[in-house]
Amino acid sequence: MRFGSAIVLAALVSLVAACSGSDRSPGAPSGLAGAHVRVLGLWSGPELDSFVAVKSAWERETGAAVDWVPSTDIAAALAGRAAAGNGPDLAILPNLALMNQLAEAGTLVPLDGVLDAGAISRDYAPAWIDLGRHAGKLYGIFYKVTSKATVWYNPKAFAAAGYAVPGTWDEMIELADRIVADGRSPFSIVAAKGPANGWALTDWVSEIVLNDCGPDVYDRWIAAAIPWTDACIGRAFERFLGIVSTKGYVLGGSERIIATGDDAGADPLYTDPPAAYLDPFASFAQAFIARNFPNLKPGADYDVFPFPTINPDHRGAVTVGADVPVMVHDTPAARSFMTYLAGAPAQEAWIRLGGFTSVNRSVSADAYQDPVARRVAQELAGATTGRFSAGDMMPPAVQRAWWEAMLGLVQDPGQVDAALDRLTTVAAGAR
Repeated sequence: MRFGSAIVLAALVSLVAACSGSDRSPGAPSGLAGAHVRVLGLWSGPELDSFVAVKSAWERETGAAVDWVPSTDIAAALAGRAAAGNGPDLAILPNLALMNQLAEAGTLVPLDGVLDAGAISRDYAPAWIDLGRHAGKLYGIFYKVTSKATVWYNPKAFAAAGYAVPGTWDEMIELADRIVADGRSPFSIVAAKGPANGWALTDWVSEIVLNDCGPDVYDRWIAAAIPWTDACIGRAFERFLGIVSTKGYVLGGSERIIATGDDAGADPLYTDPPAAYLDPFASFAQAFIARNFPNLKPGADYDVFPFPTINPDHRGAVTVGADVPVMVHDTPAARSFMTYLAGAPAQEAWIRLGGFTSVNRSVSADAYQDPVARRVAQELAGATTGRFSAGDMMPPAVQRAWWEAMLGLVQDPGQVDAALDRLTTVAAGAR
């Protein structure tokens, strides 16, 4: 195990058992002793360690066992194991595009007859239930969620400079102008590193499109039902590139954007004095901040605010990333474990272990260890409009073309029209 020994896992299991209490989960009927549930997924390292602890509480209640089946390619693993006759009962999918593809192919079991409809309606806002549906049937639940609609900042630096948290896009631009006038850099923007570098820049555009154009245009854009040259899509690119190309707005300019990894994106906000003041980035940046600045206190020394509103009609619209449990093989044990994962007790247990955000409305806010994680979770749970980030929903060829386009555009924003034409062509060919 990555954490070093069985002692650590035992401690995690004990913590989960203590968090779960003695109440039997509604998904844990008697008569499951000796049954096995095979779960396919991508998790490894600390994520897998936490999942092992969470599943252990269910195993202790039921006498059944969860067998983890690791994979680096869920779609290929499902196809290969189905052909070999040893497919999983459940799979943890990394995005909704794959869920929709598998549901369309008939690989997945609809959850409408598996999960209690009343419990799901109580625990999940309609925005999240609707996202888990395909062709009118529920196939997935939103389990471990990352908000892409967060902006990181330094509360003490804001207070010292007399800056106010912006609520709208125009207010954010006004704040940026004031920061520049004060001789400082407003934004830290990074493209991340690795084979998928550029994805962090596409998250900007995704959130702007949803926030400005709304979910209908967003969905049609992802489905290639409208071109990338559509007026509202083009306006989203222009908003982002307007920030990138405005003199003094971005710390280090395009050179730093391209050269800096996502794990260092927020660092300039917390130096003394700060080198930048705003880092619009996914909520998982908290892990990087906590690692790079272990003495900072969440809420007091670092904090987050919602992505500023562009169109009031779509206030609070959020883009996310998430792990989505689905059912591949319907068995009593699989039903029980799926119900357990969908419920608040199992999610609160992982939350207390760290690195988990839930959109389940029945999850207690007290389960979160700090006010920053709690605030992100509350904003997600109450969202009226939610969508997976667009880059995660598009075909691989479109994803790659978009990453490449964003890397080029931050260096030469004047090529936006040509880039949108190319992306329209790629998207049409990938349908």
